[in-house]
Amino acid sequence: MILRRKRTAILVSGRGSNMRALVEAAQGPDFPAEICLVLSNRPDAPGLAFAKEKGLAVAVVDHKIHAGREEFERSMQVLLELHGIDLVCLAGFMRLLTPWFIGQWRGRLVNIHPALLPAYRGLHTHARALADGVKIHGCTVHFVVEAMDEGPIIAQAAVPVLDTDTPETLAARVLAQEHIIYPAALGHIAGGSYTVRGNRVLLGEPAAEPLPLLVPPVA
Repeated sequence: MILRRKRTAILVSGRGSNMRALVEAAQGPDFPAEICLVLSNRPDAPGLAFAKEKGLAVAVVDHKIHAGREEFERSMQVLLELHGIDLVCLAGFMRLLTPWFIGQWRGRLVNIHPALLPAYRGLHTHARALADGVKIHGCTVHFVVEAMDEGPIIAQAAVPVLDTDTPETLAARVLAQEHIIYPAALGHIAGGSYTVRGNRVLLGEPAAEPLPLLVPPVA
């Protein structure tokens, strides 16, 4: 029995397809997280329109009008505190976060990355994977730490790399798995069914509808 759903904020910079997947999962009555705020650093982010349509609270903290990164993050922090947020999910949020902000949310700040970490940190992951000739690619949900695209790994999904793939087709195949594992990972974290040991996250029984945390390659 879920006594209190964890109040969750989603940070987006663009269309927020992973945000949509999280919002849809959170509509389930037994899902242990409640999406209470969608926040963007861009006033024109398309994801904000979707959030408004769903009746969610939205906010914009424009990084361009702030004197620096920490000033920008302190404005975000005020909004997160006002909404009583417990967990923060990054969903295509294209800003590097400072150690100060990460420190405020240590163990409660989650990101999804379009590669099988620790491989292919940073940008252009699909093109780099194709250039290296790998046969398996995928995505990773992880806790955020100060180093970019590092931190304890919560969930991963793998997809095959086809001989006919382009960065666009590979990205689409990976994105479909992102939409599966991000809600599943949030369900575990919000439900408290996990343990962190070093850089490993050991998952217990899922607190919500069971979802696959690993999609094996297929022929």
